[in-house]
Amino acid sequence: MTSFDAPTVIATKRDGGRLSDAAIDWVIDAYTHGCVADEQMSALLMAIFLRGMDPGETARWTTAMVASGPRLDFSGLRRGDAPLVTVDKHSTGGVGDKITLPLVAVIAACGGAVPQASGRGLGHTGGTLDKLDSIAGFTAALSNRQVTDQLRRVGAAIFAAGQLAPADAKLYALRDVTATVESLPLIASSVMSKKLAEGASALVLDVKIGSRGIHASAAAGAELARTMVALGAAAGVRTRALLTDMNAPLGATAGNAVEVAEALVVLAGGGPADVVELTRGAGHRDAEPGRHRGA
Repeated sequence: MTSFDAPTVIATKRDGGRLSDAAIDWVIDAYTHGCVADEQMSALLMAIFLRGMDPGETARWTTAMVASGPRLDFSGLRRGDAPLVTVDKHSTGGVGDKITLPLVAVIAACGGAVPQASGRGLGHTGGTLDKLDSIAGFTAALSNRQVTDQLRRVGAAIFAAGQLAPADAKLYALRDVTATVESLPLIASSVMSKKLAEGASALVLDVKIGSRGIHASAAAGAELARTMVALGAAAGVRTRALLTDMNAPLGATAGNAVEVAEALVVLAGGGPADVVELTRGAGHRDAEPGRHRGA
């Protein structure tokens, strides 16, 4: 059995080398369990940021993060005698991006079930959980049983990832303070590890392009979208991607509580045209693979 140590793994990527499957499995597991220090993982993240990872490395990095915790299984989810199709949506985020809030309700109303493991802000983009925390009494700390019960009863559950892909939870925080947020393979593996672990059978990705999102260029956004779609397909999850404009804040509000209020206006039939249009577009893509009734 090959033995590994953090300095050797860091040096391999620093010098432009390719990380083996075994090296990736080891470093993700060791970091998750505290055997690799934050300082060492920070160095590796920067090496990946500067040197990149090939598709095989990115796929293995994603798989290793999924394997760092449990994977939910909703294949037997039913409401009455009818099976429930599980679908989800993820956005790479941007100023004023609150599409998840109305979209989850729309998909649930169309007969789908949305298990969404959400995150908090990264860089200058706001997180869904941060927005929902502005609602008095809201909690994202749901057990697996609570998530399943809520999906069955109301068709949606937005919850903190918790033990899903715990390696990503640690890396997510570290990337935010080490100037490595924009790394394409790290973004793709972070998003997809959580989404694959949450157990949805279909996924729509909203990749933001522009000065108010993570990627300014259309080429970088398209590459990220292709990478994540390929990761989803390899894991047996029907995955589609939208490239949407983020050169200006989305909607008329930016801020946790006011974005929640704007989402409610959209659900009531009003709201800014760009928020309504994107909710409809993402809902259409989400409905197609899921084949919900009424969608």
